[in-house]
Amino acid sequence: MFGFIYTDLSFFLPKVQGLSNFWMGVTIGVMAISLVLASFPLGILADRYGRRRMLILGNAAASLSLIGFALTANLALVLLVAAVEGIGEAAFAVSGSALLADKAGDEKRTLAFSLIAFLGWIAGALGGFAVSSVIPLQSLGLNVAQAHVALYLIVGLLGLSVTPLILRITETPRHSGETQLGTRGFLPRKSARVLIRFSTYSVMIAVGAGLFVPLMANWFFHAYGVTDEVSAPVLGFSSILTAVAVFLSPKLASKFGLIQAIVMSQGLSTVFMAVVPISPTFGIAASVYTVRVFLMNLSNPLSQSALSSTVGAIWIGLGLLALPFYVATVLYVSAIVSFWFLFKNTRLPEESRETSRPLVSSIEEESVATV
Repeated sequence: MFGFIYTDLSFFLPKVQGLSNFWMGVTIGVMAISLVLASFPLGILADRYGRRRMLILGNAAASLSLIGFALTANLALVLLVAAVEGIGEAAFAVSGSALLADKAGDEKRTLAFSLIAFLGWIAGALGGFAVSSVIPLQSLGLNVAQAHVALYLIVGLLGLSVTPLILRITETPRHSGETQLGTRGFLPRKSARVLIRFSTYSVMIAVGAGLFVPLMANWFFHAYGVTDEVSAPVLGFSSILTAVAVFLSPKLASKFGLIQAIVMSQGLSTVFMAVVPISPTFGIAASVYTVRVFLMNLSNPLSQSALSSTVGAIWIGLGLLALPFYVATVLYVSAIVSFWFLFKNTRLPEESRETSRPLVSSIEEESVATV
């Protein structure tokens, strides 16, 4: 569902529901803000009342948000639905990873997270491919708008239908009131500086990505007149390549070192990103963008924020189609350069046992994308 939403919503809201590009961007921004704001309290509630319950809440909220986007073009209601979607996404994030960690145990945790990241990207790809279902729906006599609305309703109802499967998930009983926070603050003392530095880098990357990543279906339409029936499967294919990157990334990191691998792959990705807006045809732009996605996620897949999507949507609406990519390029270059200088002497324990500045393994785990 989340793959479907983030692939198509930037096209659906303005082209089907009639919202302006500005309010489309605001809607995606509201989704991101509600995700961030809801994650912490929902994490506490998940520890207290059960992660399976939180997973059910997340699934229900995400499914109902799709139905909501399909049934209303009222701006106030659309923004409310966006907030519900963000809450659902947060509920998924805080409960899914924790349940997986509990089930996998320490020995199989890395493999389990790699597998779930792979499946997450495959699911995102299926969401992109599903957009093309508007074509057979139109063959049934529906017009373009009706076919899109019908598809959103179908996907939303399918999401609700998997609730019985979630109910079959078991979880380790927890003591009432138990949380993961402990009593020693939010950040471990030994890891605080590393986490702060890494977070600064991640925010710069996320802000840059938010300028165009959630808006690509809309951007392809403005740049080349290509509808989501064509662009969404292309974006779905890029998710498949990212799923492949999840399994290739350990080999790249072991060959060059984690920090060098991140800088190398994301640096090359930035070059391809800058080429997208000057591509003469949709085919070339789509190919370049697909390579960019693969490289960006090859060494260390990052979950991306849409907090800056409103700005990107405004620029696209004004016809400044290259500006989101060039501003993002500046942010990416700044982030990658700062990352290199901050962590160039850092080694994972398996890379070197003599270093006094090991990179906290939890950073790597937290940065694996589930979009």
